[in-house]
Formats: sequence, C-alpha cells, structure tokens
Amino acid sequence: MSLLQGQAALGLLSLCLLAWACGGCRRGVRPRVVVAGLLGQLLVAGALLHIPPLRAGFAAIGDAVEALARATRAGTALVFGYLGGAPLPFAETMPGGSFILFFQALPLVLVVGALSALLYHWRVLPLVVDALAAGLRRLFGLSGACNLSVAANVFVGMVEAPLLIRPWLGTLTRAELFVAMVAGLATISGNMLVVYATMIAPVVPDAAGQLLTASLVSAPAAILAALLMLPEGEAPAAPAPEGPMPRLYDSSMDAVVRGTADGLQLLLGIMASLIVFVALVALANAVLEPLTGLTLQRVAGVLFWPLAWAMGVPAAECATVARSLGIKVVVNEFVSYLELAASGGAGLAERSRLILTYALCGFTNFASVGIMVTGMAALCPERRAEITRLGLPSLVAATIACCMAGATVGVLTAP
Repeated sequence: MSLLQGQAALGLLSLCLLAWACGGCRRGVRPRVVVAGLLGQLLVAGALLHIPPLRAGFAAIGDAVEALARATRAGTALVFGYLGGAPLPFAETMPGGSFILFFQALPLVLVVGALSALLYHWRVLPLVVDALAAGLRRLFGLSGACNLSVAANVFVGMVEAPLLIRPWLGTLTRAELFVAMVAGLATISGNMLVVYATMIAPVVPDAAGQLLTASLVSAPAAILAALLMLPEGEAPAAPAPEGPMPRLYDSSMDAVVRGTADGLQLLLGIMASLIVFVALVALANAVLEPLTGLTLQRVAGVLFWPLAWAMGVPAAECATVARSLGIKVVVNEFVSYLELAASGGAGLAERSRLILTYALCGFTNFASVGIMVTGMAALCPERRAEITRLGLPSLVAATIACCMAGATVGVLTAP
C-alpha cells in the first residue's frame, strides 16, 4: 500500500469519527453498523474496480450512455436545429462556442426519464432494487422499508424513492427516517448519472461506470454516516413491506408519457436552479470580494481542505479538490462537474480526478435539501416538523458519506 493509499485509509476512519462527532458523540452505535458500512464500501468498490469482467462492463455502460446521447441529439437537432446539435449554417470561429447546455446536454434528462419509467413498468428496475435492498438488510439489519428506500435512491431521485415506501414512511424510526434522507442526498438519480457521464467522459475514463459505482458505494456509506450521527434507539412500528414493488403505470405508453413529463419537470428545475444559484453565488462574491478579498469558492477551498486530504488526495492538489467540493455544497454538483469537464481536471492527477468524481456524486447542496424536505413532508405531513429538523443534519451526513466514497476509491487506487 502506498503512502497516499494509507492516507486515504486513515482518512476513511477519520470521516467515521467526524460523523460521530457531528452527531454529538452519541452512545448506541452498533459495531455491526461500522463494520458493515466500511466493508460494504470496500467490497463493492473493489469488485467493480478490480474484477476484470465487472470492469469490462464499464465499457458497455459507457457505450449505452453514448448511444443515449446520440439518440437525444437526433431529437434536439430536429426540434432546435443547430442550437440542438445539427450542422452549423456558419463557420465556428471559437471552438466549443456552439455548445449550448440547455439545448444539447440537458434534454438527455427527458429521454432517460422516459426510459427509466419504462424499465420500471417492465419490472427491470424493481428486480435490481429488491436485490440491493435484500443485501443491505443482511448487512445492516434495518427495516425492509428503509432498505428499499436506500436501494431505490441508487437509481431514482430523493423524492421518488420515499414515494415507493409511502405507506410505511410514517412508521419508520427516527434513525431510519434519517437514513432515508441521507441516502437521498448522498446518491444521484439515473437521469443525472447519464448527464454527468456524458459531460465528464473526456476527462474521466469509463465515466458512466465510475459514477454508477460511486452511487452504489455511497449507499452503505450513507447508512454508516447516518447511523453514526443518529444511532438506532427504537424498533420500527410496522413490519417491512413484503411482495413486489407497487405498479406505478397502467401501460408502457403511460410509462413513457408520464416519465417524459417527470423528466420535463426535472429539466426545468435544473435550469432554474442553475440560473438562480449561480447568480446568488456571483452576487455574494460581488459583495464579499471587495470587502475581504475572498470569494465563497476560496473560503470553501479552505474549509473543505481537510476532507480532500482525508480522501487520499496529495497535499498539492487538495485546494483544487476542496474548491470543487465547496462549489458542490454551495451551488450544486452540476456546476462542479461542469467545471471539471471544462478545465479537463487541470492541476489534478488521474487518481485525484477519479477521487473527486466519486466525492461529487451526490445531491449534497442546500437546494436539494429544500427539495427533499418539501417532498417528504408532503408525503408524510404528520412528521413534517421532524423531517424539517433533520434537513441540515442530513446534508452534513450526506457530505461525509460522499467523501467516504472518495476515500474508498483512494484506498483501492494506487498513485
């Protein structure tokens, strides 16, 4: 094991202590949770990164993502013309100047939304989610409803996953409710996974497979971070859900139509969030920089420096990684991935870019907390106050969980 890998191993344990300290050093943390959380991350990441047949599957996932991107460009070119990727009617004088994010990259959300709904209706996604939930149940011993929500978050969003366990949401223990919230923020949905993979593919090899691995690793990391901050103290009030996951669509056509509509809402939400939060950060910097000489990004680079080091990043590169982590929390992960793609990972070694890719793979930002709290409170109004109180702590736990995923890949990847 190299020095940097040892640094990541020490950092992984330090992140566990940080989560425990952020929760007030509560008693009642089960050793089984700590062992299962750490081993779960290392085994999943180790298998997907170092077993040749599974590693080879990354190329297939990347080909599938590229096929989706090409199919989407065919649609956007028809609807938007050269704004959507059709041949330009003029000479491009500035390389890359013809790329317009909203018209060429974001419409992929619509296609993936429709495809995800179709795979759900055909019972493909429920089969995978049930298998993941069963594995988490054996590892951590949580209720079936909680495990189902965590497993679903690997593929769907932070509000859609709790929707699958809506009948049991009110019966979860406080710790299990917290686990479900942290998992929603520490992972990304399939829609966004495809978008981010398309964006960073030139910078990160096997981007789609790496992001899928990151989301899978973040599931046990989220449970570990959540239960270190808020250990279990009571038994669930209702039995775990049994039988197949509920049907949401009447037919394949209904799945495509409703999946497209859901994708459109997400697309517009992303557009609005990018405009508003980038503008707010620019406004805050316009006030802060003349007074202090600092920007929010620079402040974040200082605050997140220890987390970057804990993931096994060389000290010379920690400031760059920390800045991206700060942008992710203050704005969102979309902007962080966009900057990673635009800069080509300037100043970062290939291993550091991979660690950063894993650490950014989660909805850990203030806007997402608002979306999740609002959505879950609507699903379970009787626990609205409790969900609201757990909102910001869940952001802290999810940020630590994403850094755990980065540290895990730091342990398993040699410089």
